[in-house]
This record gives sequence, structure tokens and C-alpha cells, in this order.
Amino acid sequence: MPVSDSTLESPVIALDQVTCQFASASGIFTALQPISVQVAAGEKVALVGPSGSGKSTLLMLLNGTLSPSTGTVRILGKALNSLSGAQRRQQQQKVGTVYQQHQLIDNLSVIHNINAGYLGRWPLWRALWSLIWPQEVEAAQQVLTRLGMGDKLHARTSRLSGGQQQRVAIARVLVQNPEIILADEPVASVDPARSHDIMQLFCDLAQQRTLLISLHDTDLAKTYCDRIIGLRQGSSLFDLPAAEVSEAQLTALYDLETTF
Repeated sequence: MPVSDSTLESPVIALDQVTCQFASASGIFTALQPISVQVAAGEKVALVGPSGSGKSTLLMLLNGTLSPSTGTVRILGKALNSLSGAQRRQQQQKVGTVYQQHQLIDNLSVIHNINAGYLGRWPLWRALWSLIWPQEVEAAQQVLTRLGMGDKLHARTSRLSGGQQQRVAIARVLVQNPEIILADEPVASVDPARSHDIMQLFCDLAQQRTLLISLHDTDLAKTYCDRIIGLRQGSSLFDLPAAEVSEAQLTALYDLETTF
């Protein structure tokens, strides 16, 4: 199974023989087979593969939502499963995630949803107070303006289009100011022209950060990312520079008749 260069110096992401299993009515389901991956600071890495291949599971392992069944997940040099609760939360604050379904609160305004990016740093009293009196308004305004939505700060989130809601989700991550950005299928429900706009936006935002993004569109992965990791049935089939990934490899990755 191909893995990234083991000599990579000080990777910001490192998975060492990581697996992830879940109990189900029919027994144990293995969502992720043993996988070892390293990602350097500033890299833009795409995860591609058919639905159910393990892309979302891998991202959830990296942001600490899931814990590995075996192996070690290291973020910025620290193994998540060896940290105390407070240390783990501190490390998780350095990882921002943009979810496919955005995970916004529709009946709140845009500023309140953006303020959720601070919750890992704020004490409880400030988090509660922010629901009454929005905090960090100037910072939120600057981020929204950067995303072309400067006039939507106090808009009700439910009244925004899907693309605008996605930008609010990105703004929430930006005020979090993470060192690593994870994005789970951020272009799955938009048209091709919007897909390119969103991918360019992620690349612009990731200039001083590390980006790991799951995609179904392999052309977007080859155009905008430095590396591509191909996942199928929980296994890594290839991990290569984007320019070196062949059409034959991509065809085999999505060919349901092919077994490995």
C-alpha cells in the first residue's frame, strides 16, 4: 500500500497504521484499513474515492471527532489519543473543519454562527454572552468582506443561499484561525462553475495553512491540489503527486467491478 515519504520532516499530520472500526448489527464494520499518511505544512492534499471509501472517516479522525481503533493519529507532533481532555481540545482548536452540510444554526444570524469558531477558546460565560451581544464583530466583518458577503453580517442564516451558507461555514473556520483546514466534500452540491470558485477560494485561504479536502471530482483534485490520496473500501490504493496520478489509476479506483 503506497504511503507518503516516511522521511518527511516534522509533518503536521501523521497517521501511523491507523484503523477505524464500528460495531453493527451484523458484526464489526471496518471503515478504515491500516493506513499510514504524512502531510507537510502548507500541502494541499485531496482525498478521492467512491462513496463509503473512508474519506469522511479519515477527516473525523484528524479533527478528533473519532478515535482510531488501532494506530496513532498525530496532529502538529502530538498524538491525540495520548492527550488529556483539555490538551486534546487545545489541539483540536488548531484544526478547522468545513462540513458538507455546513452545520450552521439556521435560526441564528450570520454573526452568531461565525462566533462559533471561537468557542474552543472562549470561557463559557463569554460564549453565552455572545448569543445576546455578538462578540468580535469587526473580525467577522473583515472575514465576510473577504468572502464577498460583507453585507450579510446580521442576516438570518436560513435566508441565505446554499453557496452563501457555505461561505459562512468557511468564515467560521477562518476566525478560528487553525493551522490545518479539513473540508468534507465542499463542492458536492454546487454546479461546475461554482465548484471552481470554491476550490480556488480554498486554495487562496490555504496559502499559509495545510489543506486536506475530500472530493468526488478528480479533475478538481488534479487541478487544485498538490497530492492525491485514492481511497477505496477503507484502503489507500495510491498516494501520489497530483501530476503523477494516471487516468488508469482513477478508473480502477471507481470501477465497481475491480476487486483488490
